Order: sequence, then C-alpha cells, then structure tokens
Amino acid sequence: CGMQTLENRGCTIMENTVANAEKYFGQFCTLMASYARKTAKLRDKSDLLVKQLIDYANSENPELRSTMKNFAEELAKVQDYRQAEVERLEMKVVEPLKRYGIKRFNKVRNNEIKQLEKLERLRQKSPSDRHTLVSFIPHYKTQENMYAI
Repeated sequence: CGMQTLENRGCTIMENTVANAEKYFGQFCTLMASYARKTAKLRDKSDLLVKQLIDYANSENPELRSTMKNFAEELAKVQDYRQAEVERLEMKVVEPLKRYGIKRFNKVRNNEIKQLEKLERLRQKSPSDRHTLVSFIPHYKTQENMYAI
C-alpha cells in the first residue's frame, strides 16, 4: 500500500504539472489572440470611418472636402500602424507563445514520465527497500521544480 501511495503521489505531481502548463499557456495564447483580434476589429472599424469621411468629403464644398480628405488620410496612416501592430502581435507574440507552450508542455510531460518510470523501476527492483523509494521523492521534487513552469 505504501508503494502504491508513492506511485500515486508521483502521478498526482505529474498531472498537476501538466494541468498547470495547459491552464496558463492556454490562457496566455487565448488572451493574446483575443487582443490581436480586437485590435484588428478596431482597425477595420477605423477603415470604415475613413471610407465614410471620404464619401462625406466628396459631397461637400472644396474647402471642407480638402480638410476632410486630409483628416481621412491621416486616420488611414494611423490604421497602417495598427495593421503593423496586428501583424507583429500575431507573428512575434501569439505564434511564438503557442510554439513555446507546446514545446515546454511536451518537455515537462516527458520529464514527468521519465521520473515516474524511474520510480517504477526502483519499486520493481527492490520493492522492500522503502528507504530508496522515499529518498527518491525529494530528488523527484527537485527535478519537478527545475522543470516547473
């Protein structure tokens, strides 16, 4: 029963580590993607505003037309920067975060599996040597913290 408890603790540690990685990296990716989408929507709304300003300018007298078109052009320039922001967010933040999260998640999971396999080998090698098994837990905890997210 004592041996089963050590194995269960190892499984619980592994499950908690994996769940933690999934939770936080999932949240980071979701929030950054949402931010990028909302920035893109704001860009789209501003593009519509620019179009409306130009349409309005074309229906007015020459002086107001010139002023409105200049304003619309300046607003369009701001949207060019917003487009660059959206592209950079997607390429430089969201995608690397996804890749890092997946790579890190796999690394943590693989390390946890290796540690559990070591524990199982120790248990099978000398099931009555409780001291060796118990001494493995602090080492395992140290390894877990080293790879913790």
